[in-house]
Amino acid sequence: MHQRIDSHQHFWKFDPIKDAWIDESMHKIRKDFLPADLLPLLNDNQFSGCMAVQSAQTESETEFLLNLATKHSFIKGVVGYVNLLDKNIRERLEHFSNKKKLKGFRHIIQGEPDGFMLREDFRNGISALKEYNYTYDILIYHHQLRDAIKLVKHFPNQPFVFDHIAKPDLKTGNIATWKENIKELAQTQNVFCKVSGMVTEAHWDTWIADDLKPCLDVVFENFTADRIMFGSDWPVCNLAANYAKVVQIIHDYMAQLSQKEKEQVWFKNAQVFYNLDL
Repeated sequence: MHQRIDSHQHFWKFDPIKDAWIDESMHKIRKDFLPADLLPLLNDNQFSGCMAVQSAQTESETEFLLNLATKHSFIKGVVGYVNLLDKNIRERLEHFSNKKKLKGFRHIIQGEPDGFMLREDFRNGISALKEYNYTYDILIYHHQLRDAIKLVKHFPNQPFVFDHIAKPDLKTGNIATWKENIKELAQTQNVFCKVSGMVTEAHWDTWIADDLKPCLDVVFENFTADRIMFGSDWPVCNLAANYAKVVQIIHDYMAQLSQKEKEQVWFKNAQVFYNLDL
């Protein structure tokens, strides 16, 4: 089996204040999730490494993930947090610039009001990332796609990746507007897409693989295997499916693809996008 990289997962020491987004309905993930919990899952599913992605909006979160990555070689890179609205953003990026495993940053934009990505201070933060060769993960809901399209067109040289296929409304299956926006978004060549986080956008207890297929069709048709990467969104995925099930969905969907295309989605695109040493 060729190597695989999980481009999107999280670690945390659960704290009900820091992790307030993990509410009572998410009891399955209201606990610690650390590298020792993930490693057996990676091994069982033939993954050689992962990308640890921030889930809290603090620089201490970034340091926490980098510390884990230093201790565990299978954590190939970190997508951290830095306050992109800080007028001293370049000083903060300089501060982190010697951290070899820090590959990029993310802001939880899905929790921000419409227009957030168009703010001058946010755009100033984005403009600084390329100077340090950092990537940017875009985490949004489908209704924020118009702003995201404007953002990525404004920064044609900045590597962007969309987390969780921009969270289409899988509960209702009403994806027509999302589909049109994805088509437009994919025309911007500096934008990649993670096939991740889908099961938790569907009905947690009753979804079936066929519910996800229309969205996967749109993503693969428009981004093609050249700009798609697999992400488990573990442990959040546990709300709706275990690790192996999430892998199986993509494995089955890609059955008709060439070996080269499969390798791109499973690891090469993540390797190139995040500049990983594998």
